[in-house]
Amino acid sequence: MPTTLLLPPAARLSGALPEPLARRLGRADWLEPGKPGHRAQLLRQFDLLPRGWPVAALTRELDAGDAAGATWLRADPACVRADLTAVRQMACGSLGLDGDEADALLKPLKLLFGDAGFPISRTAPERWYLMLPPQSRLPAFVDPEEVLGDEIHDHLPDGPEGRRWRQLLSEAQVLLHNHPVNAGRLERGLPPVNSLWFWGGGTLPDHVRSSAAGVFTREVTLGALAARAGLEPGPVPAAPGPLPEASVLDLRALGDGVALSAWVEALAATKGGLALDFQDGRRAMLLPGQRWRFWRRAWSAPRA
Repeated sequence: MPTTLLLPPAARLSGALPEPLARRLGRADWLEPGKPGHRAQLLRQFDLLPRGWPVAALTRELDAGDAAGATWLRADPACVRADLTAVRQMACGSLGLDGDEADALLKPLKLLFGDAGFPISRTAPERWYLMLPPQSRLPAFVDPEEVLGDEIHDHLPDGPEGRRWRQLLSEAQVLLHNHPVNAGRLERGLPPVNSLWFWGGGTLPDHVRSSAAGVFTREVTLGALAARAGLEPGPVPAAPGPLPEASVLDLRALGDGVALSAWVEALAATKGGLALDFQDGRRAMLLPGQRWRFWRRAWSAPRA
């Protein structure tokens, strides 16, 4: 099995690629493109049964170990901004909250969601959860990265199942908008937590399988999938170097081709080859014998 590098969209790699990397990619085997996006990229590495994307249950289990026996929904803190035509989501989750701020913001929300039968809690300042009965039916919710910069109401569920959640969101926004924590954050030049984002609903999957022998990541969703598959996720090494065969290395935070080139050179001799999986769906396989394809042109990353 190859070692896999999870990478950002190819267009995000700023600057010209170093010549050794451009040559390697020009001689690589480019596979049929996969579906783009964060979710699709991770599901190429893990097989879930039953099918779905129950991120809330997976991360809750990783965080607290108490996800069994309930349906979970992420209700992460978010910042929205109203303009003349829309209410746009500017950030979700990573808002620089500390624990005291998160607890203060959650206090009025506990009454709102408790009365609705969905207790709200947090495991980290940026990860908030709603606990629902195990057989709860949920509408389809959209992952936060798909909403960033967009009108939020275009991404909220509609119809009878979605109406209740739209109403709960509206009531939560009123409570958060008037919260003194946000007044203090605005005075310090920090974004207010004036909304929530519901996503990742479901129960713990019965099985999560992966052909990977190890996973190295700082990202909680990938770490939760790895843990459920029986793999202990490790941190991304500080510097390029050898990894166990058939590992998955999360390099989605890379911003330039120089850093990627260093990792590729460090892992080029990995037995089984080196698979590159870009978040835009591009996929390539690097194998030692490809160095003889000297007639192929060097590869250039697409522009954003």
